[in-house]
Amino acid sequence: MGAPARRSPEGATLRQITLDAHRSLNGPYTLAGALVGTLFAEAAPELVAAHDIELRAAAPALRERVPARRTTLADRLPQAERILVPAPLRTLRLANGLAEFVRDAVTGPLRLRVLNAGQADPTDTELLDVLERRVPALTIVREQHGPPHPAPVHTLGAELDRFRNEGFHHAMAEAGAALLPSLTRDGEQWWTLLHRTTTALAALDREDEARELLDHARQVGTVPKHLATAAYATAMLLVRHHDPGRRDPEEAAAWIDRAVELTSRLPDRRERAFHLSFDLNGKALVEVRRGRPEEAVRLVREAIELAERDLEPDRHPVHKLVLRANRAQLTAMRGDLEGALPDLAAAIAADPGYPDYYLDRGNLLHRLGRPEEAVADYETAMRVGPPFPEPYYNRSEVRYAQGDLPGALADLDYAIELDPGFSDAYVNRAGLLVALDEFDRARADAERDPGNPFLLSVLGQIETAQGDLVEARKAYDSALERAPRLAAAWAGRGALAFEEGDLQASVSDLTQAIELEDGAEVRFNRAYALRALGLTSRARADLLRAAELAPEDEEVRQALAGLD
Repeated sequence: MGAPARRSPEGATLRQITLDAHRSLNGPYTLAGALVGTLFAEAAPELVAAHDIELRAAAPALRERVPARRTTLADRLPQAERILVPAPLRTLRLANGLAEFVRDAVTGPLRLRVLNAGQADPTDTELLDVLERRVPALTIVREQHGPPHPAPVHTLGAELDRFRNEGFHHAMAEAGAALLPSLTRDGEQWWTLLHRTTTALAALDREDEARELLDHARQVGTVPKHLATAAYATAMLLVRHHDPGRRDPEEAAAWIDRAVELTSRLPDRRERAFHLSFDLNGKALVEVRRGRPEEAVRLVREAIELAERDLEPDRHPVHKLVLRANRAQLTAMRGDLEGALPDLAAAIAADPGYPDYYLDRGNLLHRLGRPEEAVADYETAMRVGPPFPEPYYNRSEVRYAQGDLPGALADLDYAIELDPGFSDAYVNRAGLLVALDEFDRARADAERDPGNPFLLSVLGQIETAQGDLVEARKAYDSALERAPRLAAAWAGRGALAFEEGDLQASVSDLTQAIELEDGAEVRFNRAYALRALGLTSRARADLLRAAELAPEDEEVRQALAGLD
């Protein structure tokens, strides 16, 4: 409900909107749907088109007025074949896209009064945080209470499909807790809802609750197919637990073997092929966690062969492409980057609207020294889905390597704007700001997490550049105490020792850095220290290696010429 516009003290027109966020009204994105519905009529068609995914996810009432411009293969499949469950961070992607829609749709200052903020679905709570951070023209007043509403009433069907398909995990878990006791235990609806509920709980880092439900299901269940899925889910809880200390690959192996045993005996060939290939794929992850990558590759290959032989050609396409994408990951893990590309290309060809596979292929292409192709994939990932930080972060690395420091900085700034908790982006941005002599901004990034060894290493660079060698050494020492194998910290401390005049210590630290991670810059620096010690032949060897690693580096060429 909108209030009449009035003049703000500054003379600009201040618009006021009051909305009720209580999740019992429309579930996830109750507030978002009402807000974009209020702004929709004023939004330019191209703005609507640019945010079709976000608007359709948040405001089902607008779906008929927002054509689906960007789609994935799953959007065209029956519910039973939509096997991919969105990751927990999907709602942050949606929130950022919605925030950009609001930012561009609002033409002047806007005051948003939110009633029942304390009863909002977590999707709306997250969105409010993003709006406050990213929409300067918007002032939000959160009122924890408002008109009373009855508790949410959930029903089987389209509502639960929406929760599951969009990654609304809190709502899915809440609905499962409300509905499961009302269903006949061991029936199809009960099992479907139980699996969805445990998946949502796992996504929310509530693995203990998920395990309790799965253990209960095993006590009352009799259907082999569902018992196998419960065993599979238990294995995944054990290898993916959000607390690494509670992961147990060995117990997971026992559960996944149980799943494979059950699905291997399913009488229907096609049903068996689907469930067994799914379980073999899960077993491959367990074997990776057990340190057996070759066995994992064999299992995924077997799963692919089974799916291609026994499943109908036009059925379960998402499942088939997931198997190919997983084989690509395992192939790359074994060091065969080129060999991984065909499977990723096949996955992309099958589902060109799914952004994550472009990101994976871009990373491989970057590692293979094909930066233009990598950037093309990163930029496609940016276009086909809601905004997320990883493609910008990855493109920044390519831009940095190509000498485009302003472009790299812009990408990192935007990645952090999208996700202020993206710690790796702060590390890279702090280092980049040092290269740009923006030491105050670099220090702000480096000091945001005093225990992060990567940021401590950057802090050492800052202190060195600003002439405080004592504090620089403290920073590098602290970094190495926390991460003894951090090559950047060894390299930085080695360069610092050279500044201090301790040539032997410099060579020692730089050698340790090279053993951990070879690079042109660290070879160049060790060559200088070796030459100062009179070890000219060793210095020349380092410079020759630096020239191999960075053939376009003029400083390396000049240093080599100086030794002749």
